[in-house]
Amino acid sequence: MKNFHAHGKLLLSGEYFVLDGALALAVPTTRGQQMKIEKGQTGELRWQSFLENKEEPWFEVVFEIPSLQCLSTSDEPVAERLKEILQAIEEQSPGFWSAEAIHGVNISTNLEFPREWGLGSSSTLISLLAQWSETDPYVLLDKTFGGSGYDLACATAEGPVFYQKKEGKPHSVDVPFYPSFAHHLYFIYLGKKQNSREGIRRYRETVKGKDQTLIREVSILSLQMAAARSLWEWNAYVEEHENLISKALDLPTAHAQHFHDFPGTIKSLGAWGGDFVLAGSEMGDVATGQYFRERGYDVLQKYAEMVDVTEMQ
Repeated sequence: MKNFHAHGKLLLSGEYFVLDGALALAVPTTRGQQMKIEKGQTGELRWQSFLENKEEPWFEVVFEIPSLQCLSTSDEPVAERLKEILQAIEEQSPGFWSAEAIHGVNISTNLEFPREWGLGSSSTLISLLAQWSETDPYVLLDKTFGGSGYDLACATAEGPVFYQKKEGKPHSVDVPFYPSFAHHLYFIYLGKKQNSREGIRRYRETVKGKDQTLIREVSILSLQMAAARSLWEWNAYVEEHENLISKALDLPTAHAQHFHDFPGTIKSLGAWGGDFVLAGSEMGDVATGQYFRERGYDVLQKYAEMVDVTEMQ
C-alpha cells in the first residue's frame, strides 16, 4: 500500500495577474487531500472518493486498464474528467497503465475539507496522481484543468511560497511569511464556490494583453505584504492591493460589496467574488465572529486554524 498527501491552497496576493507573470504570495492549508494506492484485480482500476468525515464515497468508478474504458460509475461527467487526467499521465509516461494492469489497482481519496470551500479539490488530485505516477504535475494541469499552477506549488510546499511564471514556466520559492499579527487575521467563507475558469475568462476579457505596469505593481505589493511587520502595515498594503485589482478587473472589492462598515480590511482570495476572504481586525475573536455571524457568514476560521504557523513559535 502507498499513501500520498497534498495540501490545499490560499492565494493571498497576485490574483489573476499570476497567469501573466506577476509574483504571487500563497500559503498551503493544513488540510488537503489524501490518496491510498493498493493492489487490485488484474486489468481494472477501481476508484472511490470520500468527503471529509463521510463513510460512504461520493464518487465511484471502475476503469478497464490499460484502455481506460469506463466499465461503471456513479457520475459519468466526473468519470470523464478523471479519465482525462489518467490519459494525460499515459502521455507523459507511455506504458504506465499497461504496467499497472498486470496486478490491477484500487485507489481511494479522502478530502480533508468541505468540497465547496474551494481550497483545491482539483489541484490536490492532480498533485497526488503526479506524485504516484512520478509525472510533472504542471503538465497534467495544462492538459486538463489549466490555470497558473500556484495551487500545485502549495500542494507539496512545507510553508508559504512566492510563486511566479517566468517565460511560461512555474517557479516557486519558500518565503518566511509567519505574521506576528496572525491572531488578528480571519478567513471567512462567503457561501459559494467560485468558478475559477469563469474568473479567468473575465480577466482575459477585461485586462487586454499583458500590462507590464500592472504586473510590476502587483508583484511589488506581494513583496510588501510578505514583509509586513504589523497589522497596520498589512492593512495598508491590502487596501492598496484590493483597489488596484478592483480597478483593473472593473469589479467592486469584497469590502465595498459585502462589508462596507467593517472596521478593518477585507482581502479577496484567489478568484474574486467567491470562496474565502481574509479579514484583518483588531476587534478580537468574539466581536469579529459576532460581526460576520450577524450578516449571515457562519464559517469563520482563525488564520492559525487554516495555515501552519508553527515557525512563529
